[in-house]
Amino acid sequence: MPVKVLIVDDSSFFRHQIRAIIDAHPQLSVVGEASNGREAIDKTKQLKPDIITMDYEMPLMDGITSVRHIMNECPTPILMFSSLTLQGARVTLDALEAGAVDFLPKSYEKVSGSNSSLRQILVNKILTLARPVAKANARVPSTVEAPSASSRSKKKIYVQSFDLVMIGTSTGGPVALQKVLTQIPANFPAPILLIQHMPGTFTGAFAERLNGQCKISVKEAHDGDLLKPGTAYLAPGGQQMILSQKGKIRIMAGDERLNYKPSVDLTFGSAVKYYNRNTLAIVLTGMGADGREGARLLKQAGAVVWAQEGKTCVIDGMPSAIVKANLADEIIALQEISKRMIEVV
Repeated sequence: MPVKVLIVDDSSFFRHQIRAIIDAHPQLSVVGEASNGREAIDKTKQLKPDIITMDYEMPLMDGITSVRHIMNECPTPILMFSSLTLQGARVTLDALEAGAVDFLPKSYEKVSGSNSSLRQILVNKILTLARPVAKANARVPSTVEAPSASSRSKKKIYVQSFDLVMIGTSTGGPVALQKVLTQIPANFPAPILLIQHMPGTFTGAFAERLNGQCKISVKEAHDGDLLKPGTAYLAPGGQQMILSQKGKIRIMAGDERLNYKPSVDLTFGSAVKYYNRNTLAIVLTGMGADGREGARLLKQAGAVVWAQEGKTCVIDGMPSAIVKANLADEIIALQEISKRMIEVV
């Protein structure tokens, strides 16, 4: 049975273009359209789509308000379309916090192009986010966080000290990082490197938001930054973050052959030389397998690697890749990761 998609946008042109992309794929089907947030709520209840594509700037009711209502009344995975501006970044982060699972840049030129990479990205995201695991997580209110017996039973005792913590994530990462980092005390004794797949126009706004929410300091990383305990450094979108020496960050353009900018693999791998076994690397929710090869290098050096428990992920691709490669020292539910970080670091 095809994945049922509801398209929500006040632009009839954009709705038409998105419909054409979706209807051209044999595994997808448009079940309806809405031109404002209020109509989106009504049609979600009526049509019960598997996934919704949502604009944020609409008449009668904006996208963020609509997301909140939908997640409260009839939870459904929502893919937001966002402008690549500072304001667009802030609005998108609001939408993700309200319950949207992912976002895509909104471009009238790209969506109407005949050979657009956006078309394939859109299809892939819809197919992935509409899978049962995403839908199951979309239907669990963020305020309900039952403890995980499985993760409690797999705790280990580590003999080494941890001088560096690194966290890699993608889809679902902004909310997951918020849940983890807001529970970390200001006197946390190690620096934290954050690698989140995100456009360059978004990472500054995201770091600013986290810094306002957390007890530790959070900043977008800059070339030459010196690592300090109790500070988290967010890799800038569209660039690569590595360690050029112990305690010093280097930001660079990176190899065009790398699929991700920033790349979890690259940052993880760069820590091996300077921190080896005194590193704690954590892989959170996300599509794909970025982080697996970097984690493999870290494990060979004696470092510790954790993976987020699959049922607490929006998308279990990245953590699952770690687990399947037998690289995870612990598999931990999202709501328990901060507690474990405090215990071992």
